[in-house]
Amino acid sequence: MSNSTIVNKLAREELVDMIPYESARRLHAGNGEFNNKIWLNANEASGLGSYSLSADCVNRYPDFQPDSLINAYSTYSQQPAENILATRGADEGIELIIRTFCKAYEDNILICPPTYGMYAISAENHGAGIVKVPLQSETGINELDLEGLKSQVGNVNVVFLCSPGNPTGNLLPQAQIKEALALFKDTAMVVVDEAYIEFCSDKTVASWISDFDNLIVLRTLSKAFALAGLRCGFTLANREVIQMLSKVIAPYPISAPVAELASKALGEQHLPVMTSRVSVTNTLGEKLSSWLSQQTWCEQVFPTHANFVLFRTPYKDFIFNSLLEKNILIRDQSKQPQLANCLRISIGSEEELSTLKDVIENAFSTSNTLSE
Repeated sequence: MSNSTIVNKLAREELVDMIPYESARRLHAGNGEFNNKIWLNANEASGLGSYSLSADCVNRYPDFQPDSLINAYSTYSQQPAENILATRGADEGIELIIRTFCKAYEDNILICPPTYGMYAISAENHGAGIVKVPLQSETGINELDLEGLKSQVGNVNVVFLCSPGNPTGNLLPQAQIKEALALFKDTAMVVVDEAYIEFCSDKTVASWISDFDNLIVLRTLSKAFALAGLRCGFTLANREVIQMLSKVIAPYPISAPVAELASKALGEQHLPVMTSRVSVTNTLGEKLSSWLSQQTWCEQVFPTHANFVLFRTPYKDFIFNSLLEKNILIRDQSKQPQLANCLRISIGSEEELSTLKDVIENAFSTSNTLSE
């Protein structure tokens, strides 16, 4: 006998009909092994890494915040160790911030869509309200609506800004981020999600932490460091914020194997591997954007400072399904506000992108789609 009735009765009302975040892996769960597909839908790095573990002390609980990991990220980020909290991916950082600074069923967060979906999902899970002030610009979706933000001062406790943005790849103007920090200096924490910052490292705002008490920066090793499977992220903020978040986080957030591998990846010997990967990815991204802009079926290519390219096409379903038939997975972003008919391609290897182009070109050449 199913116990769904008692589950629905006891669960929080808003969770019963809530749609969970549809991660790239969740959308295609059970569709075959990793090596049978070309995964260009989750903004992961291509290729396999070479890692080794000492496996020492796995019978013991790990340190709350492993010194080797925190010190390595301190050196890399040029932030004091006291300004760093290691988390299970940047997603845990998002949850901690909402749980720390928003009272359930009383307080609100603010997001600027189109943006990363986990801000809203985490808020819903906690019972926080969601205020939306969409991005805007006459030349693209890449600027904050500062007047809209100003109208929400005093109405929200946390403001989430994604730069570079996902799924658009846009960089928010730094002058606007500063203005947002000033607007909410006494009323809200401003979170700048820098998950993709390695692809434009000179645009980070982490150095501003000493100047703005309400600034929090999110980072991850999932993208440029090619460690998505480790689930290791970092929250950067002033010492008082980190101490408050530390009251909410689980007692052993970072496993010993994760800390060991992540510390190695952040070491002086391995950092050149990351910077080389970033350089190659940026070059391939430019080539993909150029190719897309030359296609008659492509209406718009969004500028990107991340490891993916977003584009708009009236043939969205045809392209998506043609690739899916060949086991090539990209991401449909058309449900996001302002992104009708938009698809997102992660920057994989040169070989993977070449295969993608060939499949699309062949699909159009063997059908009457363009002439219809």
